[in-house]
Amino acid sequence: MGAASVLRFLRPALCRHRRHGRAVVGELRATKDVDLTVMTPLDRPSAAFIRQVLERFPGRIENTEEFARRNRVILITASNGCPVDISLELPGYEEEVMQRTVEVELEPDKAICICSAEDLIIHKAVAGRPQDVRDIEGIVYRQRKALDVTIVRRWLRAFAELLDNPKIVERFERPWQRVTK
Repeated sequence: MGAASVLRFLRPALCRHRRHGRAVVGELRATKDVDLTVMTPLDRPSAAFIRQVLERFPGRIENTEEFARRNRVILITASNGCPVDISLELPGYEEEVMQRTVEVELEPDKAICICSAEDLIIHKAVAGRPQDVRDIEGIVYRQRKALDVTIVRRWLRAFAELLDNPKIVERFERPWQRVTK
C-alpha cells in the first residue's frame, strides 16, 4: 500500500497529460521518499486541494496546511510510513513539465507518470548535488539519441540567469559534450 495509495489518490492530477514513452533511468538506487508535482484542478482552489489531501494522509510537520499554502508543498506520510512531498505546480515551466510527462506501466494495470528525461536533467542541474550530477551523466549517456537538447538548454539558461548560477548549464553541457563527441 503506502506510497501507491498516494499515487492512486492523486492519479487524476498527476496524469492529466498522458503520453507513453521511454522510462528515464540514470543510476538505479533506492530512495527514501517520494517527490510528486501535481497540477491542482482549475475547479478546485489550492487550499481546498490541500485540505482534501490532508484529510486522507497525515502531515509530517506541525501546521502542515499553513506550510503548504505558504510554500506550495504538502508534506505527508503514506500509510507505510514513506515520506511524500507533493509540490503544487506553478504556471510556466511546471506546466510544460506536466505536458511532457510519460506514463510508464510498472506491471499490468499499474502505471505511473514520470517526468521526461529532459525535465529530470533540468531538475537535477538546478539542484546540483553530487548525486544529481552523476545522475545527469547517466541520463545523458542512456538517452542521448532521444533527448530534446533545445528544451534542456532553454530552461537551464533561464534558471541559470534567474538564480545567477552559470554552473547550472555546465552540469549538463560537460557530460553532453563528452558523450556526443
